[in-house]
Order: sequence, then C-alpha cells, then structure tokens
Amino acid sequence: MPTKHETVIRPHITEKTSAAYQDRGEYTFEVHPDASKNQIRAAIEELFGVKVVDIWTSNQRGKEKRMGRSVGRRPNWKKAIVKLREGDTIEIFEG
Repeated sequence: MPTKHETVIRPHITEKTSAAYQDRGEYTFEVHPDASKNQIRAAIEELFGVKVVDIWTSNQRGKEKRMGRSVGRRPNWKKAIVKLREGDTIEIFEG
C-alpha cells in the first residue's frame, strides 16, 4: 500500500486537461497503479488542503516507441481525474 506522498506521483498537464480545468474545474494526476479511489482522495485532501467531491480513474496503456530497428514500450500508468468542492483550487495548476 503506497503512502500519501507515493500515491500522487505528479500532475498531468496537457492541453486537454487544461481545458477540463478551465471548463469544469477538474484536475488530472498520475497516481500509483495500486492506489484505490479512497487512498487517492485522502492523499489529495491532505497534501493540498482541499475537499474532493468526485474521482474518476483509468489505467493507461504504455505506448510502443521505436529507436531505429529496436522497438521498446513505455510503462503502463494510472490516471486520476479529480473534481473539487466549489471554490477550492490547487495552486500547481494556476501557474
């Protein structure tokens, strides 16, 4: 079972997630593959001091990458989309 600091690996910031943040107030994170929704909720609430309303998770399959003739594969990872209580924000995404 991962600790709270191991549960949330990093924020996942792309054009699509930035649009989701601006339109619906949803934040996207890369999380530990074994973390449950309850563990993710507890970690985000403790680390950022906010109240989580809803969580969606999905397992992302790693992409195949080529370097010349050799083919490799990036690792699989888990994504969590988090919706916060009205008025709460996370400063990482503001910036």
